[in-house]
Amino acid sequence: MVTRVAGVYAWDNLVAAYRLAARGKRGRAAAAAFEYRLEDNLIRLEDELAAETYRPGPYASFIIHEPKRRLISAAPFRDRVVHHALCQVIEPAQTQNQLSEGHPWH
Repeated sequence: MVTRVAGVYAWDNLVAAYRLAARGKRGRAAAAAFEYRLEDNLIRLEDELAAETYRPGPYASFIIHEPKRRLISAAPFRDRVVHHALCQVIEPAQTQNQLSEGHPWH
């Protein structure tokens, strides 16, 4: 389990997670600001995750009207990088567990 947790904040995983989070968002201010100091931001995330001091930021909420009116809450870009980093580690493990248990949907 410790190896999986360390995998979340492994440098290569954080770089890949940034790329996934930035896909389709490169023109947006939050993504551009993160990319401007990319190495510093990834090092800070790596350090916070390793020290277990990482805390998610506040969500931005806004209303959209298409196709119907609804409230959307969006995580800060930095948190989206962490979300992708976590998913890249737990999804393969989850898939492997489902395969080994013989779940019919895999």
